[in-house]
Amino acid sequence: MLDDAGIYLALDANTPDYSLNRENEDTLHRSYNDVYLQSVFATIDAFADYNNLLLFFSGNEVINARNNTNAAPYIKAVTRDMKQYISNRHNRVIPVGYSAADVAENIEAQALYFNCGTDDERSDFFAFNDYSWCDPSSFTESGWDAKVRTYSDYSKPIFLSEFGCITNQRNWGEIEALYSTNMTGVYSGGLVYEYTVEPNGYGLVEVGSNGDIEPNADFERLAEAYKATANPRGDGGFRENGEASECPAESDEWHVEGTSLPAIPANAVKFMDEGAGEGPGLEGDGSHFAGEPSESTATPGSGNPTRSPTPGSTGSAGNNEGAAAGLDVPLRFVGMIAASALFGAVLVF
Repeated sequence: MLDDAGIYLALDANTPDYSLNRENEDTLHRSYNDVYLQSVFATIDAFADYNNLLLFFSGNEVINARNNTNAAPYIKAVTRDMKQYISNRHNRVIPVGYSAADVAENIEAQALYFNCGTDDERSDFFAFNDYSWCDPSSFTESGWDAKVRTYSDYSKPIFLSEFGCITNQRNWGEIEALYSTNMTGVYSGGLVYEYTVEPNGYGLVEVGSNGDIEPNADFERLAEAYKATANPRGDGGFRENGEASECPAESDEWHVEGTSLPAIPANAVKFMDEGAGEGPGLEGDGSHFAGEPSESTATPGSGNPTRSPTPGSTGSAGNNEGAAAGLDVPLRFVGMIAASALFGAVLVF
């Protein structure tokens, strides 16, 4: 259905019950286990063959405050594991990255951390949720000019995984800025939050009891903003060097010591060769305190592909290059609307 409508899908591989538990260090360690990864890998298998699947998120706003940056190594380990699983089991490149909360004290450290280290553990892109443009505003008043300067040397694609402040009427002035040459050399567009009307007030369409869709005034103004904005030309001047960032040092705002990551849980290693099988989807008892957690520290580079997909494994035929080292992600300019779906976000081009 989405493919027929020309819509690409960006999918969060987590669900509320099958995800990392950031409550404290013990719950983070306990929740990074084989039952959790089986659900993540099974979600990859369920969606990887759809040719309009654009990317996977390895997490969304797991770090959402100054005091829980200790979740970063576990997020990065999940990213590494997803990339290796895709490389081992699927015959196509599917980018994997993280969707971050725009926490002023540590957002830049997050961007650097998820792009540092060996290629197998680096994210293929970095996205963050940004509500700093509240109409009426401007490129400079919103602070977007400063953010462009901050990320001007970043070597991976960056986009906004959520935007659309509702403090005042949304006239969507940020659309023109986001796809202007002020930003296209650094940013690859963004996802408007959100598609369906929910109690939080961000939705763009009402869904009737019969399934009929009724766009609201926010939707109409957004459509007009897109119509009035020219598509970016060429590659926008994006950086091609692909060099890793320097890992951020531990500080009062970044509670991550060193660059070590937990090794994949021993009981999850078999999935790399055998596949994950059927996942729990939105059912199941959850994974936070299930299975067996990681028991050791990973060796840098241990997340590189260990096999090539074979006939009969899940995945469509084609280029067998995995989504790991050296990936040049085809994210240039994306015009998106984030859907309030249980499985991720819909990107509307």
